[in-house]
Amino acid sequence: MSKEILRREVVIIGSGPAGLTAAIYTARANLHPLLVDAPVNSEKQTTPGGQLMITTDVENYPGFSEGIQGPELMEEFRKQAERFGTEFLETWITKIDLRERPFTLETEDKAIKAETLIIASGASAKWLGIPGEAKVPEGLGGHGVSACATCDGPLPAFRNKHLVVIGGGDTAMEEATFLTRYAARVTVIHRRNTLRASKIMQDKAFKNPKIDFLWDTAVQEILGTMEDGVTGVRIKNLKTSESSVFACHGVFVAIGHKPNTELFKGQLDMDEMGYLKTNGHSMATNIPGVFACGDVQDHYYRQAITAAGTGCMAALDAERFLDSLPVTMPAGDEITIEGEHITPDHEKIIMPDGEVVSNKPEGVIAE
Repeated sequence: MSKEILRREVVIIGSGPAGLTAAIYTARANLHPLLVDAPVNSEKQTTPGGQLMITTDVENYPGFSEGIQGPELMEEFRKQAERFGTEFLETWITKIDLRERPFTLETEDKAIKAETLIIASGASAKWLGIPGEAKVPEGLGGHGVSACATCDGPLPAFRNKHLVVIGGGDTAMEEATFLTRYAARVTVIHRRNTLRASKIMQDKAFKNPKIDFLWDTAVQEILGTMEDGVTGVRIKNLKTSESSVFACHGVFVAIGHKPNTELFKGQLDMDEMGYLKTNGHSMATNIPGVFACGDVQDHYYRQAITAAGTGCMAALDAERFLDSLPVTMPAGDEITIEGEHITPDHEKIIMPDGEVVSNKPEGVIAE
C-alpha cells in the first residue's frame, strides 16, 4: 500500500510552547506550516500541548496577572496558530531521513516532505512508574504530584505544606532548595545513603534547615484522593525491608529529564545527555534547514517563556533560510536572493556582475 505524500515548506514537530510559537510565526509569514504531534497516550505520558497540559496554575507566564491554567494557556496558543492557518496532524512519526532536502518524515500512512524542519519535541520528565504518579484521572499527576518545582512550587496547594522530593542528583537538590521558599518543610527521599549530586549542591541542601533526608528508602506508591490531593507516600526501607506510610501534601519527582530525540540519533549533533545542539546564535542544527527549539535543546531553563522565545527564533531562522533558497524560473534556471543565476544544468553560476563561475569546486570557467 503506497503512502500519501504531503509536501510542505515548514514542518514542526511538537505542540508545546516552542512548537506552537513557531507555528504562529511561520503561519503569519504565509509559510503554511504543518505541525505534527504525538497523540494522547497515558502509558507514554504524551499529550498534545506538552507538559503544561498536566500543570494547573501557571503564574509566571507574562500577560496573565492572575495566572492561567496550563491547559487553557496551551489552548490559546493553539487557537492563535490555527487562526493564521497552521495545519495540525496527530500521529506517531516512525522514521525521519535528514540526509537530503526535502527531508522525509514517515508515519504509518504518510510520507511528509519538508523543505525545513523545526524540532520542538521537548523533554520528558523521568518518572518512577509507581501507583498514584500518573496524571489525573489515572493518578494524582497535576493534582499534588509534579516534576517541576519552578513551575508548581509557588502554587497555593504547596505553600506552607510538608513536601517530598524524590531523587539524589543535582535536579533533586535544586528542586528541594527551591521549594523551601514556599514549603513548611521538604523531605528528600533517596534510595542510597549518599547523594549523586555535585558537592556544591549537596552542601547547599545540607545547610538548609528546612530540608530533611530519608536514606536507603524507595517510594512505592503515592497516596491521596481527588478531593484531598496527596496525603502521603508508601515507602520501603531498603535495608530492613520495612514498609510504612510517610505523611506529606505534595510529591516532586526529581530524577531528571530525557530529551525526546530518539528519532534523530545518528543524524543530528547531540550533547552527552541527548539534547540537540544548536549553533549558539540561532536555532540552527548541524544540518542546514533543520532547527531545534524549546526543551529538546535546553536542559538548563526549561520554562514555558524560554521555550516560546526559542520557538520564535526557530521560525524566523526557517523563514530566512527559505528566503535565501534559489527560485526556479520558467526557463529552468534558478535565481538566488543575491541575484545569482544558476543554469538549468546546474553546471554554472552567473554572478550579478556577469562573471561566470563553475557550480563545482573547480572554480572560474574559462570562456
